[in-house]
Amino acid sequence: MVFFEILRQMLRTLWAHKLRSFLTMFGIAWGVGSLLLLVGLGEGFRSGNRRELNSLGEDIMFVFPGRAPAVAGNMSSGRSYNLTEQDYQDSLREAPHVRAAAPVLSRLDIREVSAYNNSNGEVSGVPPHYNVIRYLPLADGRWFDQDDESQKRLVAVLGDEMMKNLYSGRQAVGTTILLNGIRFEVIGVVQRVGHGDDNSTNNRVFMPFSTMRQFFPLTKEGQEDAVSFINYRPRIRQEHAQAREEVRKIIARNHGFDWHDEDAFEDWDTIKNSETVGKIFDAMDLFLGGVGLVTLTLGAIGIINIMLVAVSERTREIGLRKALGATNRSILLQFFLEGAFLTLMSGSIGMAGAGLLMFLMRGVGEVPGFDPPTMSFMSATLAIGTLAAAGIIAGIYPARKAALLQPVDALRQE
Repeated sequence: MVFFEILRQMLRTLWAHKLRSFLTMFGIAWGVGSLLLLVGLGEGFRSGNRRELNSLGEDIMFVFPGRAPAVAGNMSSGRSYNLTEQDYQDSLREAPHVRAAAPVLSRLDIREVSAYNNSNGEVSGVPPHYNVIRYLPLADGRWFDQDDESQKRLVAVLGDEMMKNLYSGRQAVGTTILLNGIRFEVIGVVQRVGHGDDNSTNNRVFMPFSTMRQFFPLTKEGQEDAVSFINYRPRIRQEHAQAREEVRKIIARNHGFDWHDEDAFEDWDTIKNSETVGKIFDAMDLFLGGVGLVTLTLGAIGIINIMLVAVSERTREIGLRKALGATNRSILLQFFLEGAFLTLMSGSIGMAGAGLLMFLMRGVGEVPGFDPPTMSFMSATLAIGTLAAAGIIAGIYPARKAALLQPVDALRQE
């Protein structure tokens, strides 16, 4: 009964100072909501970028044809070189930090025709293990097997966008398409990869590497065994720099130039790119978190100031209550409840507001490199807990000093 009486007295006091209580709660709610929203936005950018990189493949690395200088450091004397199947074979055999590799033949000048439509997307010849290196989940049918490769079968797997262009939502697996007049059986369809229209994988036709080599070789490259590029993966993620160096040494040796010449290579290390972007997002998290903490600190200062003023104004009330028989414990409990109520209630409102904004952001649509922000309950607990501690300490400390006064001394306070 004593507890409920103290609770009723607390609510009556807060209601008697409605504007002050509202402003205090607003400051706390704003601080908590801002912190959670900023942290959520930072994590949304981080997870979105990670998702975009993972849509290429896990720990994927690329090496492309380049231009080697005839005189070291002088690119004006350079000559172009093409990657070859020999580069691919040597990388697999001689690079101990390379776990898997795949050559790719790719052309953009092949016309695709189905019974319903035609298109001019990219056609790529890849080995059967290519889907182990690149992220190519199947929506229907199957991927190539070793028999397709060894027997040079006329089979094809379509990307999601290519399937829509050629079939307009109809069944594709089991039908045939014409590639520059040559009939291919569609044996599979790849699920849509990534978000938006910026991933070229969705608008490709895949066929066995040997079939591509026979019917659509890279004739303009001037080498029968030329390939468009090579994909490879390091043995473990942490060894990507060693794998890159080993592949570079092999290519430089095979094509007669110094591997130390950075300008001679065209490659892309998605692991290094991911690490670089991760550092950027770490800095962004620090910045956004710092802004949120400043806002949170302002809220804490506000509640500390309000509680100090409230206790100072009520010193005479404390003296009167002590004169009527109130104990120090009951007085401290009231101020404890006031501080806890203000912070927990307003913190919950701030968390609910941030959660509502995050929910509304999900309706914006797909944004490349960005995922809708999600609530960090650890940050919410930390923020509300910090404010609650500040409010409780700010209320209890001066209340304890006032409660220790003799009733007559407390009644004299102005």
